[in-house]
This record gives sequence, structure tokens and C-alpha cells, in this order.
Amino acid sequence: MRRLLARLLPKSWRPNIVTIPVVRLHGAIMAGGDQFRPSLSLATTAGLIEKAFAFDAPAVAISVNSPGGSPVQSRLIFKRIRDLAKEKKKTVLVFVEDVAASGGYMIALAGDEIIADPSSIVGSIGVVSASFGFPELLKKIGVERRVHTAGQNKSVLDPFKPEKQEDVERLKALQLEVHETFIDLVKERRGTKLKDDPDLFTGLFWTGGRGLELGLVDGLGDMRATLKQRFGEKTQLKLISQQRGLLSRFGLFGSALGGGTAPADIAAAAAHGLADAAEERALWSRFGL
Repeated sequence: MRRLLARLLPKSWRPNIVTIPVVRLHGAIMAGGDQFRPSLSLATTAGLIEKAFAFDAPAVAISVNSPGGSPVQSRLIFKRIRDLAKEKKKTVLVFVEDVAASGGYMIALAGDEIIADPSSIVGSIGVVSASFGFPELLKKIGVERRVHTAGQNKSVLDPFKPEKQEDVERLKALQLEVHETFIDLVKERRGTKLKDDPDLFTGLFWTGGRGLELGLVDGLGDMRATLKQRFGEKTQLKLISQQRGLLSRFGLFGSALGGGTAPADIAAAAAHGLADAAEERALWSRFGL
């Protein structure tokens, strides 16, 4: 009621209170997503980001807690934040919680300032690809694999075929290109703040305290205390969240990917979600989380 009355008063009569919109970007970064596997992507975050920048406030606060994932989605989220910051002429303050590593750190680079907890994990500026190989498994269970392609490289790195050195070299060449793009972005955003350390771009990661020494973050602290220090003790935080209709809350319109609610669709989505959940679990476990 007090907030409602404050809004009804003329601006000159209102108490000197600043409200800062907060966007939480938490989770692994993957294209797509559904009710079984929520994840960070441009599709799942764009609405929140745009809503935050439409808010009447001098700054936007973004909480990042991500072990990384898709480099493409990471860069798309980064770019949307920077484009809106430039368009709306707003300061972006990024706060790292448990981890902002790999693609998570790429998103954090969208901040004009990055503030981390001393025990946060930051960095991991590198590119990784992981898979399993099962060439002997099929022989043991008596299954014959049949693959027919138009194009000699269409079955590159097939997990059921022996690994070829030329395929591995091709994958590493692609990784190097993506890695260079990541390095260029870090240098562009952090500039002279970065320290000359030979391990900086090797994929290693550090605590927030060490990240401050290396120039990966700008300060140590938490969101509430930092924002009150910047904008006054009366500063309020407004969490930006997606509005969901009553029917969508009960899943009556299917998954976020537009799938149906038939038992077969649900089972398929669940199986797909389990595989992706294992991949996401592996991302978090790299940082002891």
C-alpha cells in the first residue's frame, strides 16, 4: 500500500528512493529448453533483459551464476545486453554468485563493472568439447551400425566409429577459432585492467579474489550492499521475472519448444532432458559445484 501511495504522489513529493531492476541469469547455457530442462539462451532470457532495460532506473543489475555452455548463446546474450545498454544509456552492473566461468564469464563481460564474491569462481577462458566413444560396445552386444551419407565428412566424430586423427584435428581447428573470438572479447571489454599473466587464456579459473588481482573483475562484494552504496540506503531491488498465464503454469500448452502433451511427447522430452541434465551436471562439477 505504501508503494502504491508513493506512485500516486507527484514526483517532487515522492521519497528519494531508487529502484534497480535485477535480472538473474542462472544455469547452464544451451539452445532450446523445456519444462524438463530450463536453460539459458537468448530465447529464454531476451524478454527479461528487455523488460529490465525498459525500467525507469539509472542502472540494471545482473546476477550471473553459470558454468558456461554454448559459446553462440553466450555471445548472443552478451550482445543483447550491450546493445540495450547503449540504446537506453544505462549502466550495467554484473554480480557473480557461485561461478561465472567460460560462457558464464562471457555473459559477465557485458557489465560495465563485474563484482564477485571473494569465493566466486571466474575465468575458464577456453573452449571444450566432450563426448563418449562406443565402437566396441556394438560388437559386444551384437548390433550392426549402418550409416549412409552424401558427403564424405557427414559422419565426422561418430561416437560409434573409431576416432580418426584428421577429424580430431579439424575439431581442434574450430575450437581455436572460437577461442580467439572469446579472447578478443575479453581484451575488448577488460582492456588495460587485465594483468599480463601467461595462464589468463589457458582455460584456468580462479576465485573472485584472485580474479580481482588478474583484472577479470572490478570489485568484491554482494549486490544489495553494493547497490545501496552506489545509489543510497533507500535503494530497492526489483527482481524481473517472466509473467506466466494460469494455463501455461499447468502445462496445458505443451513444452516451451512447442511439443505436445501426449504420453509419447512427454516421454521423449523427459529422455532428452535426462541426457542434457547429465551434460549440465558435468559442467557444474568442473568447478566443484
